Amino acid sequence: MGASNDRDAPTRTLDGRPVTRVAVGVMLDAQGRFLLAQRPDGKPYAGYWEFPGGKLEEDETVETALARELEEELGVRIHGSVPWRVLEHDYPHAYVRLFFHKITRWDGVPTGREGQAFFWAETPVTITPLLPAAEPIIAWLASERGGA
Repeated sequence: MGASNDRDAPTRTLDGRPVTRVAVGVMLDAQGRFLLAQRPDGKPYAGYWEFPGGKLEEDETVETALARELEEELGVRIHGSVPWRVLEHDYPHAYVRLFFHKITRWDGVPTGREGQAFFWAETPVTITPLLPAAEPIIAWLASERGGA
């Protein structure tokens, strides 16, 4: 998977586009459900469902960014995270390197602090539309549980 903050990885694509590093939380509750948040108006893919998280700031680790973003977006304070998957996706507006971490312990009740809706999901996911980069993550979660 590589270093958690990915400092040795390329910062530009072969065609010169910047690589945006994003910390993403796969919050799992006691029933094994995972939290999806709806992208707010004014952002690319507004209305699409995604795993919560956000961009890493300069010299910030994935873990620090994830804790900061989840507190800002959802009002929860996480108690650590486990690196799980790294995925790159080429969106029309940005090329992103997504660092997915599993989270099973946090304080607080998730609340949409940016006006976004959220949903505790399980596989198969019935809520749509999903952000394209969320689809393989959901498939991996399903395969870990022995589902489709």
